[in-house]
Amino acid sequence: MTTTLITGGTVVSSTGRTTADVLVDGEKVVALIAPGTTALGTDLTTAVDTVVDATGKYVIPGGIDAHTHFELPFGGTEASDSFESGTRAAAWGGTTSVIDFAVQTTGTKVPDGLATWHEKAAGNCAIDYGFHQILGGVDEESLAYMPKLVDEGITSYKMFMAYPGVFYSDDGQILRAMQKAAELGMLTMMHAENGPAIDVLAAQLAEAGKTTPYYHGIARAWQMEEEATHRAIMLSNLTGAPLYVVHVSAKQAVAQLAAARDDGMNVFGETCPQYLYLSLEEQLGASSDEWGAFEGAKWVCSTPLRSRAEGHQDHMWQALRTNDLQMVSTDHCPFCMKGQKELGKDDFRKIPNGIGSVEHRMDLLYQGVVTGEITLERWVEITSTTPARMFGLYGRKGVIAPGADADIVVYDPKGHTTISAATHHMNMDHSAWEGFEIDGHVDTVLSRGKVIVDGGEYLGAKGDGKYLKRDLTQYLV
Repeated sequence: MTTTLITGGTVVSSTGRTTADVLVDGEKVVALIAPGTTALGTDLTTAVDTVVDATGKYVIPGGIDAHTHFELPFGGTEASDSFESGTRAAAWGGTTSVIDFAVQTTGTKVPDGLATWHEKAAGNCAIDYGFHQILGGVDEESLAYMPKLVDEGITSYKMFMAYPGVFYSDDGQILRAMQKAAELGMLTMMHAENGPAIDVLAAQLAEAGKTTPYYHGIARAWQMEEEATHRAIMLSNLTGAPLYVVHVSAKQAVAQLAAARDDGMNVFGETCPQYLYLSLEEQLGASSDEWGAFEGAKWVCSTPLRSRAEGHQDHMWQALRTNDLQMVSTDHCPFCMKGQKELGKDDFRKIPNGIGSVEHRMDLLYQGVVTGEITLERWVEITSTTPARMFGLYGRKGVIAPGADADIVVYDPKGHTTISAATHHMNMDHSAWEGFEIDGHVDTVLSRGKVIVDGGEYLGAKGDGKYLKRDLTQYLV
């Protein structure tokens, strides 16, 4: 097996940092060694196959993006990143594991959707991957299949309080699924927006001639997110099922989660980079010669961007500091402007919802370290360690320790990254992050001991990634 020594770096964990060399044998970390230490009288730099010089750099566990959508059919089209292109882009950005969503839409069968997603991903991923299961229809057959999901290492599932006719579940269906999840120990993930009410607001706006992308966020008002979040919490409380609310964007929804956690409930939440940095005001002001006011479609996602004037972005950062929100995923769901987003050029309701960020999450969150929003340790915690714990991967992933998979990123705090569609590796014709400047840079990425990115060169290959069979959540109180 190949041996690698990462020397001279500062190893950062969720609980601290230390100067240490990291010894990798094959796919595993075997030791953290004080610099200059010899083993059996041998200088390790001469005894290993590869030496990675991390002097002056941070050595961190590979990022885990627990919310991606590759090849997702949506809005009459399909997410533009395949499992091959999307996971390769993730690797460039220091993410070494993703958890995507196998899809059951209303009227289809859970095992059929799961089989389709296995076919999409198998042999195509550049990094390790797992699945959550979307339940788009709750009936006796889908409920009966939930124990088999656990057996297959799919220990979390997602439901939607939005998108009637596609993914939507009513309160009775959510109740039944949560009852089963509580019995099995599964984690319920919830898209918490009041979909039926949103559809009414959206129709009223369209009838009034308010059809530009900006009105997507107006229709999906923060009250719709807060109300649904509260309702999901109450159903979780009733059933005893742990709840994880995805892509939290409204400070009022955070308050609902914080209150439930203060009462000792197993209720958790993620936010996404777009809700930390981007806003409804910038979307309103976006315009270009090519697209005019439709330029704002680049930032159409659900939940939507929120008003900066109302303080949502600052509150998301605060919630990450106080652990009222536990982690940051991307909800990576990319669509090109040409041929995809432009399907809604005359009606915001027809714009495919999604932003592409899988390549940029680690950098964007590191910029929060630079600006003092979070600590270096919290950066590692919310991008790697907590996702591993939340979704049954900790020990294998999310930590640099003997026995763990050698998923390691060497990050240069003195480097620099400019984000642009001209240089990103996602399959998109634009970037939601065009012109963002990051005071840091991903230099080297190892996935299970193999160097897949180094010095601006991609060294990985299609099929490097393996399927992750996950355990039950390790984050419960």
